[in-house]
Amino acid sequence: MSVALLWVVSPCEVSNGTGFLESVREGNRLFDSSRHRNLVCNERLKRGGGKQTDNGRKFSVRSAIVATPSGERTMTSEQMVYDVVLRQAALVKRQLRSTDELEAKPDIPIPGNLGLLSEAYDRCGEVCAEYAKTFNLGTMLMTPERRRAIWAIYVWCRRTDELVDGPNASYITPAALDRWENRLEDVFNGRPFDMLDGALSDTVSNFPVDIQPFRDMIEGMRMDLRKSRYKNFDELYLYCYYVAGTVGLMSVPIMGIAPESKATTESVYNAALALGIANQLTNILRDVGEDARRGRVYLPQDELAQAGLSDEDIFAGRVTDKWRIFMKKQIHRARKFFDDAEKGVTELSAASRFPVWASLVLYCKILDEIEANDYNNFTRRAYVSKSKKLIALPIAYAKSLVPPTRTISLLS
Repeated sequence: MSVALLWVVSPCEVSNGTGFLESVREGNRLFDSSRHRNLVCNERLKRGGGKQTDNGRKFSVRSAIVATPSGERTMTSEQMVYDVVLRQAALVKRQLRSTDELEAKPDIPIPGNLGLLSEAYDRCGEVCAEYAKTFNLGTMLMTPERRRAIWAIYVWCRRTDELVDGPNASYITPAALDRWENRLEDVFNGRPFDMLDGALSDTVSNFPVDIQPFRDMIEGMRMDLRKSRYKNFDELYLYCYYVAGTVGLMSVPIMGIAPESKATTESVYNAALALGIANQLTNILRDVGEDARRGRVYLPQDELAQAGLSDEDIFAGRVTDKWRIFMKKQIHRARKFFDDAEKGVTELSAASRFPVWASLVLYCKILDEIEANDYNNFTRRAYVSKSKKLIALPIAYAKSLVPPTRTISLLS
């Protein structure tokens, strides 16, 4: 199940071809030719502990505490995820207290390899331009430092997704994902393995990015290896956070919050999380037939049963009245998450808003296309045509020009 890569990747631009892996191998080859294995040597970001407060938080955590059949009280997935939100928000607020503006830093010189870091970022940019054209276009409005950092995060997310969704996915084991996570730890410790890792290592040393969302995305890949059914929405929500909500949490420190914003840091991160969840729910609803052919059902089992449906109905690809009613409810839920996301996108820095609005508008259009296909997501793939994109993107750009606290709705 392809993750919703960053906030801005159009779903039709994510492919699983071997070309991407070849580009990674080429980047590795260039790096390995260097005499110096470590591209950058930065200290690991220190993350504060302790319980954080959520004063002024705009978005509520739904059903935070639930009871097990034995009567034991436990946290829902949403509460566990919100703890990650609070930690990342606290990290950003500490950074903002120490400096008002992120300054551009010169390339880190490597003895005998001057400019290798710049070459690493350029390679990330080439990957983005080749495999995520809409994403790459959106980053052009960002400052050079932020644009390069977003490229580095995009490439890491894509490489991670390729592990379980790419051409070599059948060879990936839990042990391989463990090694990938160990490699991530090295990246945050300033010990990159290859050129593309080097760009990310430099990024996390320059921006207040927490490692936990990266770890959680790898956990989402582990979930894809061992799990093909989700008994309720709480389980599905956690999966959506792992593979897509994490991307929003990785991206906000790079994109930045507008200086004039009156919103709390936590509320902006909640909006980023909501957009990731909404995007992944949309991916799931769009890809029901494709996933079924792989033996996977990314829909809440209890809600299917309540609608009088089962896995057999999905595998048979029957578009019935029961299915239409069920799909209407699923689409309504996804749109609610988009509504939550819309409340916070305007609070981002001006130069970063357009790519996020583009993602939000285009993904909303996918839900419209599912409806236009009479909810047949078994044999008909909902996609946004080029002509509709050309109409939607100016709307996204207009929304990106609206300053904080004055956003208007242009989606209706």
